[in-house]
This record gives sequence, structure tokens and C-alpha cells, in this order.
Amino acid sequence: MVKGLTEVSSAKAQLGLGHSYSRAKVKFNVNRADNMIIQSISLMDQLDKNINTFSMRIREWYSYHFPELVKIISDNYLYAKVVKLIGNRKAFTEESMEQLEELVMDSGKAQAILDASRSSMGMDISPIDLMNIEAFTSKVISLTEYRKGLADYLRSKMKQVAPNLGTLIGDQVGARLIAHAGSLTNLAKYPASTVQILGAEKALFRAIKTKGNTPKYGLIFHSTFIGRAGAKNKGRISRYLANKCSIASRIDCFSEIPTQVFGDHLKQQVEDRLKFLDTGEVPQKNIDVMKEAVQEATVVQAKVAKKEKKKKKKEKRMSSANDDTLDTTQEADTTQEMDVSQTEEPKKKKKKAKRKSEGEGMDTTQEMDTTQEEEPPKKKKKKTKVEAEGVDEPEEDLSKKKKKKKKNKE
Repeated sequence: MVKGLTEVSSAKAQLGLGHSYSRAKVKFNVNRADNMIIQSISLMDQLDKNINTFSMRIREWYSYHFPELVKIISDNYLYAKVVKLIGNRKAFTEESMEQLEELVMDSGKAQAILDASRSSMGMDISPIDLMNIEAFTSKVISLTEYRKGLADYLRSKMKQVAPNLGTLIGDQVGARLIAHAGSLTNLAKYPASTVQILGAEKALFRAIKTKGNTPKYGLIFHSTFIGRAGAKNKGRISRYLANKCSIASRIDCFSEIPTQVFGDHLKQQVEDRLKFLDTGEVPQKNIDVMKEAVQEATVVQAKVAKKEKKKKKKEKRMSSANDDTLDTTQEADTTQEMDVSQTEEPKKKKKKAKRKSEGEGMDTTQEMDTTQEEEPPKKKKKKTKVEAEGVDEPEEDLSKKKKKKKKNKE
């Protein structure tokens, strides 16, 4: 055992290892998180409810002043824009007819609105009430525009997370299936019979209690295929569509590189089945269709992999270029600092040289004074030096000197 390894730390290590192993097996990717799809589709449903209630409030409020406008324009978003443009119906003239035609996109409707404003049964309105109505209409218009942007965001997110399911059954219906199941993995684990009645649980349990007929479809009913099928064939198409939806969700959940190839082929299979139920035309076999889809998917995945490699190379080049620029800037800063330090050093040296010269001048003056005072002892020192040198001379020099003395005596 490892020293210092407790039961708590070993349990944490086992949990982390299990998480990493499961992520590697399921190929977990942060960009493919389906939580954002669940939140966005629930927000879209809530926005639809709120926009409907607010638009009904605008219709009731403005109909006191201009009741004939409700019958001419039925769309809520367009009605709010027209109310903001017209304002007080008495001030509306033919000069603003061009703007109204641009909004309504119909000259006949614009002329009808102008005629109705001139002969309206509504009451007069004060400017303060009109200001409040215009402020409320601007809020409703901003909400509807935000809802359109949210729909675009959901479409792009579905292409990343579940492209095959989105192409087969639609982005909103696929997102509702994912939200009802809880996640894409849970939807992939469900059998086709569960996917078929997903969203009709109340009717299912009611039918089980009363021993009646079970529901044929749940959230799948909002797809276009079931609406296009006949009354007799709706149950068959819903069962077939649920089968294809379960296949598409499994492909989206467990594929490394998601593509729309399988979704297109599955959608074509549902179209062929509709034709078969209507006209009796025999569709293509499932094995042949899947073989073609696998071949196309491999080609598309190879292209996507090449693109990703190119992107990674570009990112590496950009990062290396940024690092080089940072290094060059750092080198430039260091060279500037060195230049500044070199310019500062001579000044310091000059100061030091001045101090040394001053110190040497002081030392020379002191030495001169001392030499004037200590001249006699220096001579003694010379004598002592000579004597010391004589003592240190070798014996040969002494013998030579003795011989010279003898010669001089003779």
C-alpha cells in the first residue's frame, strides 16, 4: 500500500477513475452537451405562452381606440408593429401609407386600415394612455424577436448535438423528445415503443386503468409525417417513425463525428413508407439503405477529420506566432533596460573616479607632510638596509673583499 493513502482518498481516486473511464467510453464532449437544448426548448415554450397572453392584452387594450384593426390583421407580431406605427388613428394620414405597406406587405390591407381609421367606432384616447400602449407593444416586439433568435440558436445546437434526429423529425420536436427523456443518452436507451408514446403518459395510464385503447403517438404527433398520413395509416406511420427516431438518437449519442447522412436516409425511408401506404410502391430494403449511408458517412467523416486537423494546425501556428511576438517584445524590453543601465553606469564610474582622485589628492598631501617630518629616520633606515644587505651577502663576496684589502696594503 501507498504511504498516507486513507480510505477517503482512495474512494475519491476510484470515483475519478470511474468518471474518466466512462467519459472515454461514451466520448463525452463539452460542446455536445444537451442541457442547453433542454433549457432552450423549455424557454421557447414559455415565451410562446407569454407572447400569446401579451398580444391578447394589446388587442383588448387598443381595440377601445381602434376596434376594426383586429379583424384586418390576425398575426400577433404584425398587429403589435402596426399599433406602434399608427398610434392615434386620427393622426394617421396617407403620408405614412408607404411605411404601412412595407409592414403589411399588401397594398389592399393598408388601404383597408386607412379607410377603417377614418370611419372607426372607437373612442378617443389620451396621449398618456397611448404612450403606455406603445411601450407595451415595444416590449412584445422585442420578446418575439428574441424568440426568433432563440429558435436559430436551438437549430445550430441541434446540428452539433443531434443532427440526425433533427433532420429526421425536426429541430423543435427532436429537442422536445430530448427534454422529455432528460438527456440524449436516456433517449438512446429507450426502445421504439417508448419513444412512440413519449409525452402521452397520462392517456396511457388512463387507458390501462379503464382497459381501453392505448395512445398511438405522443410528441411525435407534431411531426409532418403523421399529419400527411391518412386516418387509417397514422398508427403505422407513428410506429415506423418512432423506430427510425430511436436509431437516429443512438447514432447521434455514440458516434465520434456526428453527421447528417443517416438522418437524410432515414427521412427518405419514412417518405418511401408513406408512398407505399398510399400507392403500394415497394420501398428499398433497410439493409441496402444502411450500407449506402455507412459509405457516405465514412467519406463525410474523413473530410471533417481533415478539416479539424487543419484547424488544429492553424491554431498551433497562431499560438507559436503569438509566443514569438511575446518573446521579441520581451527581448526588446530587456535590451532597452540594458541600454538604460549602460548609460547609467558611466555616470556612476565618473562619480567614483572623482571620489578616488579626491582621495588620492588627500593621500598625497598627507604623505608630503609626513615625509617632511620623518626625513632623518629614513636615512637610518637606509643604513640599516645596507647593513642588512651586507649580512645577507654570501661568503664568496667577503673573501674577495679581504683579498683586495691585502693588495692595497702591499
